[in-house]
Amino acid sequence: MIALDDIRSAAERIGQHVRRTPTIEVTCISRPVTEARLFLKLENVQASGSFKARGATNKLLSLPRQAVARGIVTASGGNHGLAVARAARLAGVEATVYVTESATEEKREKLRLWGANVEVLGKIWNEANVGAIAHAEESGAAYFHPFADPMVVAGQGTAALELLADAPDLDVVLVAIGGGGLISGMAVALKALKPSIRLIGIEPVGSPTLKASLDAGKVVRLETVTSKVATMSCGETDPEVFELIRTHVDEIVLISDEEMETAARWLWFELGMAADLSGAAAIAALRSGKVHLKDGDIAGALVCGAGLDGV
Repeated sequence: MIALDDIRSAAERIGQHVRRTPTIEVTCISRPVTEARLFLKLENVQASGSFKARGATNKLLSLPRQAVARGIVTASGGNHGLAVARAARLAGVEATVYVTESATEEKREKLRLWGANVEVLGKIWNEANVGAIAHAEESGAAYFHPFADPMVVAGQGTAALELLADAPDLDVVLVAIGGGGLISGMAVALKALKPSIRLIGIEPVGSPTLKASLDAGKVVRLETVTSKVATMSCGETDPEVFELIRTHVDEIVLISDEEMETAARWLWFELGMAADLSGAAAIAALRSGKVHLKDGDIAGALVCGAGLDGV
């Protein structure tokens, strides 16, 4: 699907249109979550509130102007929709975003503030996506897939370039998984630049999309999705994304929605960070003991989205 050169090209393409977000070491806290040194890449302060701005902007800038003349449409749990709404504003066109019933009212209101038309459809992303594709076919709007588009995946991978530049001694990186676009893009960059790095994916217990597929050795469609975390709820991934993850990701662990809620409150209490539940996934995996790191390890993780879940 993509290679390191595609991610480097994406970084050049989007450089003036997204933020180079900071990486901080977690220090001076009352309740450590791990014995390891821990660095957080703060994508919660990214344009539109998450790493998704990287992929949506790269997709937009890769297209000729006429390709988006009739607007842009997508399906999203919230964060990708916000990034697409922002991309549409950059292009001066209309955005329509199909969101799931579980998308928070906070995300829906932010979408409207960005000027997007918001349509609510289905309990999981795959159901909302049916409406988005139909809308694209009927209206001629450009469809921006949140994770199965090479330009989107390459854009998400640019976060890894920055993280490794800021913390070159990392030996493990934790990444939240929804459809798999973020971890696959980051995995390509991280494994190309530092093959020894250990990459751990994190999924909700109620939406183990990639874990179930890896266990089966092929892409599977989940029979049910019970997680309320809209940004991490996906019933089925893409085959090419699956292959990137199967090749590059070392382990996937499952955490509960409640563990993410507790972790979001920890981020607010200890660091004053307003993260959504996906943004708290790495902290949840560490606090719950699902990922155990020892003294001497150096770990990195994304706070991948902003939100009021822990406030």
